[in-house]
Amino acid sequence: MQVNQVSRVGLQRIRTVPVRQTAFPALATRAFSTTPLLRVDPSKQDSSNDANKDGSSKPLGKVSGIVNSILHGSGSLPKVLSQESWGVSLARGKYIHELQRHRIRPDRFDDYVQLVSEAFPRMVKESNNKIRLTGIHIWEFDGYQGHSQETDRLRHDPTYQKFLKDLRPMLISRDNQICLEFAFWKSRPPVALGGIYEMRTYLLKPGNLLEWESNWRRGLECRRQFCEPVGAWFSQLGELNYVHHMWNYPDLETRKKTREQAWKVDGWAETVYNTVRLIERMEANILLPMDFSSLK
Repeated sequence: MQVNQVSRVGLQRIRTVPVRQTAFPALATRAFSTTPLLRVDPSKQDSSNDANKDGSSKPLGKVSGIVNSILHGSGSLPKVLSQESWGVSLARGKYIHELQRHRIRPDRFDDYVQLVSEAFPRMVKESNNKIRLTGIHIWEFDGYQGHSQETDRLRHDPTYQKFLKDLRPMLISRDNQICLEFAFWKSRPPVALGGIYEMRTYLLKPGNLLEWESNWRRGLECRRQFCEPVGAWFSQLGELNYVHHMWNYPDLETRKKTREQAWKVDGWAETVYNTVRLIERMEANILLPMDFSSLK
């Protein structure tokens, strides 16, 4: 196993074999359309659609039906979507999480670890618990308002600005996502359990988040019989259509046995079958806590 010189909120990453090697972004949701394609049954069309009484050839019935569907909706949307956005219906709603990914220059990795080990705990302490470091470069805020207030404060903080200046030469790249927690999968408070952490990242095909959530709501009950999940998020800002979930294991051998046990539980095979077709790309990373991490 090769250690990749990449760190996330208090965890350094060991890459397992992904389906396709991709960058790990912070969380973000997806684009979707609420207006299905209007189907017209030719046998039920009025002949006036082909020729109007005034002699024009505008297909009024068909056109007006399509326009009305686009402007006002088809009337066949699920009830939950007609009342609220997907983010509201799927999200826990209490916090937002910013997931950051830093790609570190190999020759500066030790310098990076020393720098963030000093800076990140200080940031949390000086925020009076308004910023919480919950793992692998996962920063927790009290909603969007809390995120705006704290980022504005840091923008005017000379110590933090010096940290950014010192950090930049060590990075190859840096990106982030703003994510929401799934309502059915409440993030576990940081607990020092030891072992390793697995972050699984899925890029979904646009328009499939609801179906993903519906299947994983059932699938989680199969998996948690053998392993308690740490958390799950979907992206709202940054790269969209991403889903992330994280697990804790004592070691890789236990991870292997745990995953094998899940296949013996009714419902797990169905969850996998129903969600694989929703995925554009997937990635699995094993993460090890840094000394200052809240996940030890």
